[in-house]
Amino acid sequence: MMSESFPPANQRPGMRVRAGRAMVVVACVLALAGCGTIKGWFGGGPESEKTKAKKAGEPAELVEFSASTEASRIWSASAGKGEGHLGLRQSPTVADGRVYAAAVDGGVRAFDLQTGASAWRHDTDLRLGSGPGVGDGLVVVGSLKGEVIALDAATGAERWQAKVPNEVIAAPVIGQGMVIVRSNDGRVTAFDAANGERRWFWNRELPSLTVRGSDSAVLGPGIVFVGNDDGTLAALSLADGRQMWDVPVAQPDGRTELDRMADIDGSPIIDGTVLYASSYRQSTLAIDAPSGRPIWGSDHGGSNRPALSIDKLLVSDRNGSVWGLDRSSGNASWEQPALARRSLSGVAVHGDYAVVGDFDGYLHWLNLSDGSFAVRKRAGRASITGAPVVADGVLVVQNVDGDLTAWRVGQ
Repeated sequence: MMSESFPPANQRPGMRVRAGRAMVVVACVLALAGCGTIKGWFGGGPESEKTKAKKAGEPAELVEFSASTEASRIWSASAGKGEGHLGLRQSPTVADGRVYAAAVDGGVRAFDLQTGASAWRHDTDLRLGSGPGVGDGLVVVGSLKGEVIALDAATGAERWQAKVPNEVIAAPVIGQGMVIVRSNDGRVTAFDAANGERRWFWNRELPSLTVRGSDSAVLGPGIVFVGNDDGTLAALSLADGRQMWDVPVAQPDGRTELDRMADIDGSPIIDGTVLYASSYRQSTLAIDAPSGRPIWGSDHGGSNRPALSIDKLLVSDRNGSVWGLDRSSGNASWEQPALARRSLSGVAVHGDYAVVGDFDGYLHWLNLSDGSFAVRKRAGRASITGAPVVADGVLVVQNVDGDLTAWRVGQ
């Protein structure tokens, strides 16, 4: 949330293709050369070089280290049948001492943050694509067919339903009397929080090829900030959806559509009047929120959700490095490269540590001071794609099987 108000400015991973929204599969064809000797079949020569190349492209093996702290699992629960390989990056949301979670098949559930005890459960036949957004007494989720469902946060009873033209895989954002829904076709739609009536919508044309996934918009006083798949960050008037400014976080240049991918698929972070946004093209920008004026830029970044500590912006890039960037200048304070190619989640800050999940279900706590490993725990055997969330000293994470685990850290 913003600590100051300001006036309007005018005073990761599958991929998707725009045409038909079809999934793109990149096929790699290997030309197999004939082997002249039995030695060539079983090792040595060119074959051993191929083996080395294959290993170089595999996920990095976990390094051993001496843990400097302890992480304890305090409860586990299920949100229902998870996303599997759909690439949704579903995450829970924490508000007012409760954890709210949704699953593709399983509806929406609420749990006590400290104990994991079930508070309520809302069953639906809809296949839910987003995690829940929470605010103004509502819990709102979106489906893979564009339905938007608003529930009472206290009881789970349905309050209203609405519809958008495309699947919703970003958690809606709620505040200032509005529910803001970002659908996967580049559209942002505002609904009245009280009754679900549509107030306005705004479209951003998608590039031909984009990273599969999107994240929530961010609210400021009277403004909606949206990260786009073309690498820009836009500011919209909350009252009517009018675009106030946009600024490129990354330039989508290159010879191929693959080279030009520049998605901002992690929610921007707002602190005071400064916005921080990070792009798949491994660039990050700090922006003056009222005007859209860039403050600093960094050549490190990624499409996952970043996190903010007292003095650092934390980002995980597409190669599997985690970066600690100085929040006042963007300079890299440290890099942790030992998780290369492990398909990292977005980052969360948990006390004195930055935390990321990986494809094999591990959670990695890194020291904020220098990026070194502090402790590692396995939340389960399924991949963690959505960013962990932290509230009241408790970290909660959801894996692609729909399983939730909650953790405390410290001696």
